[in-house]
Amino acid sequence: MISIGVIGGSGLYEMEGLEQVEETTLETPYGAPSDAYISGVLEGTRLVFLPRHGRGHRYLPSEVNYRANIYGMKMFGVERIISVSAVGSLKEAINPGHIVIPDQFIDRTKGIRKDTFFGEGIVAHAGFADPVCGCLSETLFQAALSAGAVTHKGGTYICMEGPAFSTRAESFMYRQLGGDIIGMTNLTEAKLAREAEICYGTIALSTDYDCWHESHDDVTVEAILEIIHNNVAMAKNIIRHAAAPAAAKRGCCCATALQNAIITDRSRIPAKTITKLGPIVAHYFNQGV
Repeated sequence: MISIGVIGGSGLYEMEGLEQVEETTLETPYGAPSDAYISGVLEGTRLVFLPRHGRGHRYLPSEVNYRANIYGMKMFGVERIISVSAVGSLKEAINPGHIVIPDQFIDRTKGIRKDTFFGEGIVAHAGFADPVCGCLSETLFQAALSAGAVTHKGGTYICMEGPAFSTRAESFMYRQLGGDIIGMTNLTEAKLAREAEICYGTIALSTDYDCWHESHDDVTVEAILEIIHNNVAMAKNIIRHAAAPAAAKRGCCCATALQNAIITDRSRIPAKTITKLGPIVAHYFNQGV
């Protein structure tokens, strides 16, 4: 069993310093994850790493098989997922190169992503008012400070569909909505992690000012990649500081997110659906729902 999972985004495809490294290819009931899982020991703490877009960045945000990725983490026994993601800044104070540990999301995806494990005869409504784990996010914030990063605690992550960047009108609208940063992936992961009863927290790496800032150039891939190179090194340092405290015993409510969420009459749930959901719901059905 490995309690810590890391999902890397743009520019983060591997973790240097891992010892006892193993590569595992999984098949899940939801298909293949983005890539093989890399597990190992980082300064005494076991963790497993997955590149969100695949090694070589092969998958668009809309093409990522989020369900398979999170289900695979559950198969490893992961209790906490540390997400690392490049984002655009929607606030003057969040400079390119800064770190944000967001605590809220606004959904601007187009409804084409598979963002729930439920259906096929079973209905569950997991609470999502606080979409990230407060305990894990605090651990990440303290780790970022220890790593020497300029870090912003809290903030709202606008999750857009992509893959094109925002229009200027959209960028101004997102600022009016109260967005602090903008990205294309984390909301979907957070929803599935909550259903899987896995704590979820984000290390958001600010790379640009989107296209709203009059005195800065509009976002380009070239400019983003330059900043990502420096940000990824910092993210890895933050993970090193966070790994050991994140592996401590959980005391948050993420571990029981489904306790009162499944509302379908047990006698009406198809056995094949329970089997498909496997490690996500099995403990509840063993005890009775």
